[in-house]
Amino acid sequence: MIIYESKLEGTQIQYEKLNAAIRTGRFVRNSIIRAWMDGQVKSRNDAYKYCKTLADNPEFPWAKQLNSMARQAHAERAWASVERFYRNCKTKIPGKKGFPKFRKYQVRDSVEYKTSGWKLSSDRRYLNFTDGFKAGTFKLWGSRNLHFYKLDQIKRVRVVRRHDGYYAQFLIAHKREENKELTGRQIGIDVGLAHFYTDSFGNKVDNPRFFRKDAKKIRKLQRRLSKTEKGSKNRKKARNKLGRAHLKVSRRRNDWVCKLAQRVIQFNDLVAIENLKVRNMVKNHCLAKSISDIAWYRFREWLEYFGVVYGVPVIAVNPRYTSQNCSNCGEKVVKTLSTRTHKCPHCGYVADRDENAAINILKSALKEWSQMNGKNKEVFSSR
Repeated sequence: MIIYESKLEGTQIQYEKLNAAIRTGRFVRNSIIRAWMDGQVKSRNDAYKYCKTLADNPEFPWAKQLNSMARQAHAERAWASVERFYRNCKTKIPGKKGFPKFRKYQVRDSVEYKTSGWKLSSDRRYLNFTDGFKAGTFKLWGSRNLHFYKLDQIKRVRVVRRHDGYYAQFLIAHKREENKELTGRQIGIDVGLAHFYTDSFGNKVDNPRFFRKDAKKIRKLQRRLSKTEKGSKNRKKARNKLGRAHLKVSRRRNDWVCKLAQRVIQFNDLVAIENLKVRNMVKNHCLAKSISDIAWYRFREWLEYFGVVYGVPVIAVNPRYTSQNCSNCGEKVVKTLSTRTHKCPHCGYVADRDENAAINILKSALKEWSQMNGKNKEVFSSR
């Protein structure tokens, strides 16, 4: 599956109708969550049936205007949150279990259609919504060409509202595969804050710090927003400007991380990374902003995606003791965070702290990879 995104160009009246569709989708989801709390919905099929109940209810005439498959898509969203809560309770994860909550209004929101409720023009440049809201035809702006795919390959269309406009995301049933020549290189990556990452060859990539560079502008916009009156048009404009500034930062960060991950995959035959629990790391209020700005988890997601596309194994290993153990002799050398040079008193090996950790990560990944291949061979021989 691949996702292509295009911006929607329309009139203000059309945008208001899209807002009504988004609001109705949120209403369907919240109604199913309430029905689950009251014991009326106990399975996914019950959630589908409850969509019909909402549409037939004369008290909610707007629910029937939303396409039936779109209502089912939002029922799936609601039941997915319920299943996640059940799964967390069953596995007894520590802390909160993620009890389903009602979705409130927020600028970034979406409505999702399946195979009906929309229609593409023959030249694939216009998108027409045909459900009860009658939003009409929008022009598609973007660099993606939908001519390469058949209409039956488009499984879902999602309309996403952001601070800078409305976007259409097309979920296409297509498996992306790219050819890659073997390079004979295997790399271990140790991420950090001073540098984005240090690899097992000693190469370092600087931390771009996108949010830090625009922090002055964002603080100014935040102060301007706080001075406006609640509910006024000026507050709405100030909130929109602030949201656009955050969007610009996030897009620059994601674009940079995406290109870096693709470059790492193209030039290596195996990539070893740390299996970091970023959600737990950001609980440190002293480092939370820097960790969120550097986007370690997003980098890992792109590595795993391009690893599948190019056929390169990406192995996430346990980060325990990767910075403390000596990559040359394996002995433990205790170091504080301020100690940036690894000096082993046992074998005399001296190296950069992050480079030593990257080598340990690569060794652990190669060990796991050999064990995985050994298990596969045992299964094949048993057959």
